[in-house]
Amino acid sequence: MKKTITLIILGMALNSCAQKVIINREVDTPEYGKMLLGSQSLDQFQKEPYKAWYDENHTIYPIDKTALEGLKKEKINSYNIIVFLGTWCGDSKRNFPRLMKILEETKFPESKLQIIGVNRQKQAPDGEEVKYNITHVPTIIVEKYGKEIGRITEEPETG
Repeated sequence: MKKTITLIILGMALNSCAQKVIINREVDTPEYGKMLLGSQSLDQFQKEPYKAWYDENHTIYPIDKTALEGLKKEKINSYNIIVFLGTWCGDSKRNFPRLMKILEETKFPESKLQIIGVNRQKQAPDGEEVKYNITHVPTIIVEKYGKEIGRITEEPETG
């Protein structure tokens, strides 16, 4: 009986220490309307009001086949990509769908992609922006073996 009670208490203690990860958090603010905050799945961008700008920018973006072949040769699928964006931000609305079109063409695994929405102060609910020193959005971070090897902030330098 003592063992059972001890196990129950231990289980409750461990469960209370586990951090619950909230995915697909959406808030509706009086000043800025709906926005996505924190970790997001890609399917969130197929819901209104995000779908309109996502689909438009995804569709009109022409893929550079030469650059695409370069990414495939570089084995982009061996990297992890973290994207910080603001669903209220014009640069994010334009560049995130373009990035996704490129990643789709390279068959980049969605499991290696992390999408994090931030508010207008560039803050995420769980504070991920601090670890990556996010000051502008979108910011696209490329990691290999847990180390940052590159980043694009707001706009790519070329192409």
